[in-house]
Amino acid sequence: MSAASCLLTEDQFLCSICLDVYTDPVSTPCGHNFCKTCITEHWNINVPCQCPNCKEVFSTRPELRVNIFISAMAAQFRQSAQQKASSSSEQHVAKPGEVPCDVCTGTKLKALKSCLVCLASYCETHLEPHLTMSGLKRHQLIDAVENLEGRMCTKHDKLLELFCKTDQTCVCMLCTVLDHKTHEFVPLKEEYEDKKAELEKTEAETQQLIQERRLKIQEIKRSVELSKEDADREIAGGVQVFTALKESVERSQAELIDTIREKQRKTEKQAESFIQELEQEISELKKRSSELEQLSRSEDHLHLLQSLPSLNAAPATKDWTEVSVRPPSYEGTVVRAVNQLEVTLSKQMKKLFEAELKRVQQYAVAVTLDPDTAHRKLILSDDEKQVKHGDVKKNLPDNPERFDTCVNVLAKQSFSSGRFYYEVQVKGKTDWDLGVVRESVNRKGQIAMSPQNGYWMICLRNENKYKAAAGPAVRLSLKSQPETVGVFVDYEEGLVSFHDADAAALIYSFTGCCFTEKLYPFFCPCLNDGGKNSAPLIISPVSHSE
Repeated sequence: MSAASCLLTEDQFLCSICLDVYTDPVSTPCGHNFCKTCITEHWNINVPCQCPNCKEVFSTRPELRVNIFISAMAAQFRQSAQQKASSSSEQHVAKPGEVPCDVCTGTKLKALKSCLVCLASYCETHLEPHLTMSGLKRHQLIDAVENLEGRMCTKHDKLLELFCKTDQTCVCMLCTVLDHKTHEFVPLKEEYEDKKAELEKTEAETQQLIQERRLKIQEIKRSVELSKEDADREIAGGVQVFTALKESVERSQAELIDTIREKQRKTEKQAESFIQELEQEISELKKRSSELEQLSRSEDHLHLLQSLPSLNAAPATKDWTEVSVRPPSYEGTVVRAVNQLEVTLSKQMKKLFEAELKRVQQYAVAVTLDPDTAHRKLILSDDEKQVKHGDVKKNLPDNPERFDTCVNVLAKQSFSSGRFYYEVQVKGKTDWDLGVVRESVNRKGQIAMSPQNGYWMICLRNENKYKAAAGPAVRLSLKSQPETVGVFVDYEEGLVSFHDADAAALIYSFTGCCFTEKLYPFFCPCLNDGGKNSAPLIISPVSHSE
């Protein structure tokens, strides 16, 4: 036993409730050990029964029996500790700042515990009676503290053992019948347990707040990482596109220069050919001129006349009157090169628009029309996905949400953050308005549609006149008439963009918007116009671009 105890430490024999060496140690079903009195009192106060160490909850209160083995080990350890304390007291002499034992005479040893009943502090040796004597074992021991007098009522010189809930102060027994006789009291231990529970709850809540903020930090860091990945990917894509465009421009420039220089080389080659031919004629003409000059100088009549027949015939010469070297024409050369470059750029732009459309389509949301906002001449389909103008005004209540003059309708869904996208089929229509509006827009009387009034939209009039209601309106020039219009909103970015979903082309974008309210998708099929504009606006399922 003694050999084994030498391998054990004090912590292994301390009750985690009273922080002292076990007295009548018992074991809970979960395997932890406590003083029998400590765990019994703990379970008398705390319901349901649970282990103070591991917090395991027991459905029925366990029947506790003294663990004889641990009890013997604790007793052996206590005896060994006392012997060690007696033989090496110099090692436990109270140092400055430490609590001295009140019983020691001469050299004061370091106190381990203070008794709130005896109002004295004890070293290991003098603490023994409180650990072994039944009367003293009921005393309340705490870790050694100085100024035990501070635990006494200064007015009545009695132990502060109650808590006045009315005045929120510690009082003695006499206080309850004198100065605080009408107040509400509880034992210090009870108030301690309540306050400790509150502190533990507050600590748990604080830890929860800390954990939530740590998770938020991780979330923000992850968002930054994702944002950086998106930025890097966007930069790489942009660099790739601009590199291709730069190479295309350089290639077109080189081809233009080669074309012009080739024309110039042909001109120079033609000129060289003419010059060579002319120089050849000049050489032959000079030769004949020399012969003629030599013969004309002869004074021998007979020789001149006899030589004339043998004189070489005049060399054949070309009529150079109409011959000229005209500079090559470069008209249209640069224009054709630029046109070809424009074709290449258009192909690149189409790829960009297709990629952009594919990106925004990932934010597609389900949208349905809200009958409570629809003008009374509008006809909505049963699935609330289509709307068109009718000639008959329906008998519907004029609620605050309903448009009463303009033939408009909003979606049921609203958005106050993030990004969203939806598509609307406009095929067969001559007039329509589409976009988003803020929740507080005016819905009665005539409406001036502009961002200042809470409307971000584009319009079609007379089959081919497109405009953005930007206040003032912006005329839009489109290469083709869209049959399906996609609407994309980035709330935080302040962006509303419109796309030709079939041609994968950007129609128009409102940028730098400031959204502070809910946004609702907006639809206006415009007037029927005698059947010319009878086709409905149809909220279409998003067909993701490939």
